[in-house]
Amino acid sequence: MQLKIAYSPCPNDTFVFDAWAHGRVPGAPRLDVTFADIDVTNGWAEGGADDHDVLKVSYAVLPWILDEYALLPCGGALGRGCGPLVLTREPGSGADLAGKTVAVPSERSTAYLLFRLWAAETVPGGVGEVVVLPFHEIMPAVRDGKVDAGLVIHEARFTYASYGLHRLADMGEHWESTTGLPIPLGAIVARRSLGEEALRLLADSARRSVRMAWDDPEASRPYVMEHAQEMDPKVADQHIGLYVNEFTADLGEDGYAAVRGLLTRAAAEGLVPPLGPDALAFP
Repeated sequence: MQLKIAYSPCPNDTFVFDAWAHGRVPGAPRLDVTFADIDVTNGWAEGGADDHDVLKVSYAVLPWILDEYALLPCGGALGRGCGPLVLTREPGSGADLAGKTVAVPSERSTAYLLFRLWAAETVPGGVGEVVVLPFHEIMPAVRDGKVDAGLVIHEARFTYASYGLHRLADMGEHWESTTGLPIPLGAIVARRSLGEEALRLLADSARRSVRMAWDDPEASRPYVMEHAQEMDPKVADQHIGLYVNEFTADLGEDGYAAVRGLLTRAAAEGLVPPLGPDALAFP
């Protein structure tokens, strides 16, 4: 069996899938890998016409795709202390964003849902215009005054100070303090049409690939750095340490509670369609 899979070139994804992608996971299906940013894979999943069997997507897009795709209970990104940040040129508070322009990397992302849930409680009257920019353009746009604030993810947590920017708020801190749950970021989904046996094999293969990466971290380094877009190796290691954790190996009770909690709160705000009671169930 060979399956088509799409995930991002970010260090956490290449670290997780290195062993599987290179045929080192015994009994796992062979993978035909496409690299794509998560906003692209989100669009592919929503469109339904894409021919990939497995996709890395944002948890935020699940309510639109779960009829066709099943959520795998492993391989994704959840965690603590790893939430998106709102950055500004000057120090301030959430109230300062009232009526202001905010750049975001996608409106179909967990980061965006967390931002909107935070703003609903923190920004009087709400923010002004929300503009979507490619991730790499957001910090320069804030620095150059093209937007008033920017919502950033991933390695920007470690690099925003080099742009002279200030952290206005941490969406993850807000989420964790109000729910006590980890932050659901990226999910691995697979087509339900593959059948239950194949879906279980995929989950087992992803889990073993994660554990093999932990057992021998250096084995994945060439693959990680090849696709890390000139990232400093230390930043890549920080990235992996933040986003690859026990929830990557198994969502577990807290992981599923976090996903359902996020999507239930977002549905209550009218941001996503409501989930059915068994929508997250895995075969």
